[in-house]
Amino acid sequence: GGAVGSCHGMDGGGGGVPYNPRTVEEVFMDFKGRRAGMIKALTADVEEFFHQCDPEKENLCLYGFPSQQWEVNLPAEEVPPELPEPALGINFARDGMQEKDWLALVAVHSDAWLLSVAFYFGARFGFDKADRKRLFTMINDLPTVFEVVIGNAKKQVKDKSAVSNHSSTKSKSNTKGRGSESQAKYQKVLVQDDEEGLDEEEEEEHGDTLCGACGENYASDEFWICCDVCERWFHGKCVKVTPAKAEHIKQYKCPSCSSNKRARP
Repeated sequence: GGAVGSCHGMDGGGGGVPYNPRTVEEVFMDFKGRRAGMIKALTADVEEFFHQCDPEKENLCLYGFPSQQWEVNLPAEEVPPELPEPALGINFARDGMQEKDWLALVAVHSDAWLLSVAFYFGARFGFDKADRKRLFTMINDLPTVFEVVIGNAKKQVKDKSAVSNHSSTKSKSNTKGRGSESQAKYQKVLVQDDEEGLDEEEEEEHGDTLCGACGENYASDEFWICCDVCERWFHGKCVKVTPAKAEHIKQYKCPSCSSNKRARP
């Protein structure tokens, strides 16, 4: 694109009007915009993104902008830069690994960058402990870029029948320790070429899953359970199922399936 260079300063605040999100809400809006741009690059626009990350070029970075746009560009020239810089040289690994692993790697670095930009603004505008906590909680309620990207990759790989065959054997208990698993899961994604083996027990990617009861998103620290009849996911707290109770449920039926299907054995 011809205008590639010019966006850079605008959104970072280098050129023209300084761009300064000062409140927790403004910083969160900034975060969401940048995140949406990066998700677009790694999902909807992935062919264009892949094409722009030519390993023959110099150190390239993936930038997300508050306007929900993305751009692949060289890092800022000034040192230190106005804002933290994204991971450098993502293009060098492009042809050296499987595409989905490379996208997962870029996604993880994108998550780290988004957080660092948000907390850079927070520090610059003197957010106190309560503000920082509120900002982090808002951010943490959204699935990470990594979760969205590998969730999408899985959806394309698996057909629906594979999911229904395994719905009853899905282990409910491992929905508890999601937070601590994500690191291990990341390692697995990078190591394992053939993921079929771990798919069954890893029905964990709810990037865009909404609770069948309250309609809210899935948050990584909450306990979720899947109905074996309608295959919708529910917050445990919405359907009054605790992780401990779930341990003893062989086949879980959500409230609406239980009441509709009294006749069924």
